[in-house]
Amino acid sequence: MISIDLSGKTAVVTGGGQGLGQSTARMLHRAGANVAIGYFADAEGLNQQRAHATAKEMGERAIAVEGDVRRRPSIAAMFESIESRFESIDIVINNAAILRDRSFKKMDDAEWQAVIDTNLTGVYNVCKEAGPRLVDGGRIVNMASISGFLGIFGQANYSAAKAGVVGLTKALSKEFARREITVNAVAPGVVLTEMGKSIPEESRNEMLKQIPMGRFGTPDEVAAAILFLCSPLASYITGHTMHVNGGWLG
Repeated sequence: MISIDLSGKTAVVTGGGQGLGQSTARMLHRAGANVAIGYFADAEGLNQQRAHATAKEMGERAIAVEGDVRRRPSIAAMFESIESRFESIDIVINNAAILRDRSFKKMDDAEWQAVIDTNLTGVYNVCKEAGPRLVDGGRIVNMASISGFLGIFGQANYSAAKAGVVGLTKALSKEFARREITVNAVAPGVVLTEMGKSIPEESRNEMLKQIPMGRFGTPDEVAAAILFLCSPLASYITGHTMHVNGGWLG
């Protein structure tokens, strides 16, 4: 029997208090890893509540840590907090992302910049701070999207950012290879998380027609792909984007 055991390893999951990030954090924790759940402190305090509730649910091997991926100093402080609690940082999951969907004609500069700052520059900031801290043989998994490959109407900002994540993943895989750190991406199709459900129903129905498996994915199906890439089973896979979309694009 082959099992995935991440006991003694520490994983950092940005945006880990909800959606795909939460499912990923839970799955890595079930595999034995210590888990640090990164969150952005929004004005309403909802992100903080979700992150701390998720960490509490997991127990003593999990913590919630504030970190704004748009700001390098905030991410540096986040990693310092994690290092003060756990001995090493072995796995980094760049999951934090936002949507600001609008047709390109109507999209304003703020909507463009907000998505680029969080979904692309945020990955840069986390990788920049994580690089020197990651143990040799560590793992980085970046959340891409089918949108970065297809280019979806109303998602010029999101598609551009996620395509950028794929390119960044390929470049970093070469730069980190000498330390046996793998850098991969996972590109989900539509998953009915809170973010996925924000897509208008009419648009979702049109997307569903293009999926050979005839259904949307579940958060755990995406998390399972991430778990595999974090495991010893994937030690010779790097610079790769794994598509998890029911056959919509492969």
